[in-house]
Amino acid sequence: MLATAPPRPAPPATPQRRRAIGEVLLAVENISLRFGGVRALTDVSFDIRKGEIRAIIGPNGAGKSSMLNVINGFYHPQEGRIVWKGRVLPRMRPHEAAAGGIARTFQNIALFKGMSTLDNIMTGRILKMRASFIEQALWIGRGRSEELRERAFVERLLDFLEITHIRHTPVGKLPYGLQKRVELARALAMEPELLLLDEPMAGMNLEEKEDMCRFILDVNEEFGTTVALIEHDMSVVMDISDRVVVLDYGKLLADGTPDQVRNDPAVIAAYLGVAHG
Repeated sequence: MLATAPPRPAPPATPQRRRAIGEVLLAVENISLRFGGVRALTDVSFDIRKGEIRAIIGPNGAGKSSMLNVINGFYHPQEGRIVWKGRVLPRMRPHEAAAGGIARTFQNIALFKGMSTLDNIMTGRILKMRASFIEQALWIGRGRSEELRERAFVERLLDFLEITHIRHTPVGKLPYGLQKRVELARALAMEPELLLLDEPMAGMNLEEKEDMCRFILDVNEEFGTTVALIEHDMSVVMDISDRVVVLDYGKLLADGTPDQVRNDPAVIAAYLGVAHG
């Protein structure tokens, strides 16, 4: 039986963006995760609101990626619970999280390097297809109609992310920044309600970061997709996030708006190093 979590008051949207932030979409409640004697997360609680961009920051080893792995079902915590759209999630697996509306990109690019950009993104539509293996293999009946419909959807994503020109290029031959964009497109192909981005700008130059920031904002504003991202570039975090949660040694250090976090003495001491004016 799925338990129902009590509602919480909604925070205001950031002044610079003035978007409507809705009710709690996902709540992390008292999560603790251990690997043997190593504590990756200890009693961590925060929520993600519908329509917001939620940043998760912290030093290396703070537990950020472990938290995303808990949210999408790759790790199962020893204590605590994840509440998704008001319902407590059971011990699900990643494909069940994907079917439920949670998509994920990874710190290390996880694409099929020998396949084209188009075919990589098409794998994100598999959950939307209902045709049998025979129908798909012979391209008959539902197999043909679904292929045409899903390919048209993917073509729109190619255009949206400005990668139409590389649709037939094997992704292993693409530069790093474009591979990151293809991975984002594959996640968006699932039409997620919540998009989890694990360091989407790691290893990028300034121009590539600016492009990725623009695409994340566009995804959030035009598609209405809620975004939770891990990012080390503080200028990016402060510019595009509505709220920021800070982890340190697997514990919650701070949670608030970018300005609140930027001026938090504990955050300055543990992570930022200097106050930002």
